[in-house]
Amino acid sequence: MNEIIAVKRLVKIYEGASGVRALNDVSLTVNEGDFICIMGPSGSGKSTFLNIIANIDVPTQGAVEFKGENIFQMSESKVGEFRRDNIGYIFQDFNLIDTLTIGENIRVPLTLANKSRSECNDRVAEIADKLNITAILEKFPSECSGGQRQRAAAARALVLNPKMIVADEPTGNLDTKNSHDMLKILKERNEKEGIAIVMVTHDSMVASYAKQLLFLRDGKIDDSLEKGSLTQKEFFYKIVDITSKESQGLFDVIES
Repeated sequence: MNEIIAVKRLVKIYEGASGVRALNDVSLTVNEGDFICIMGPSGSGKSTFLNIIANIDVPTQGAVEFKGENIFQMSESKVGEFRRDNIGYIFQDFNLIDTLTIGENIRVPLTLANKSRSECNDRVAEIADKLNITAILEKFPSECSGGQRQRAAAARALVLNPKMIVADEPTGNLDTKNSHDMLKILKERNEKEGIAIVMVTHDSMVASYAKQLLFLRDGKIDDSLEKGSLTQKEFFYKIVDITSKESQGLFDVIES
């Protein structure tokens, strides 16, 4: 498999009176076609890890390497190219620009990449058709449902054909039906196009769409689970089992 990024011994310490160590020596390789879900209790370092590999935050120690080069030692222009050409972002609160139409929101990454007007039009039309949002391209976010806005956010993340999608609680503001619809979109892009997905969630159902589960606790990878040949239903039950055991472990700590 082609390597996309190599995460090496990440440490993140938030300075202050308590000196919180959000990540403690975390390593991970993300390859083409991976679908990795990260779970863990609040404060375990999930979002911090996601923000660092997406180059939104910087580590105290460690590296995230792309083609053998630490992205935190790249020039500003090269970092911009790395983020633009390789990573798509999907967030819980959509992050759509209220004053732009859905079509204009999807077009933003293309404009930043200096694509021609005709290519912008073609790519927006293509991704909108794939995600079934052609009918809302001229609407503003405030005129759309939560499911439509999350599809638009996914379209914006996918429109430049990134190598990796970083998704932080992508179904957090969606009902069950729209959650499944969004996850099916991500799963299809992962299976058909080999786009790697690294996703944070607290929901076992959401996690069951992934191929690999990593469980963070106290800033470390505490456990992991591979889907392998399991059906999604079987994987879901294994995830429920492991999360129950992790929760019991936290309860035991409280009792002691």
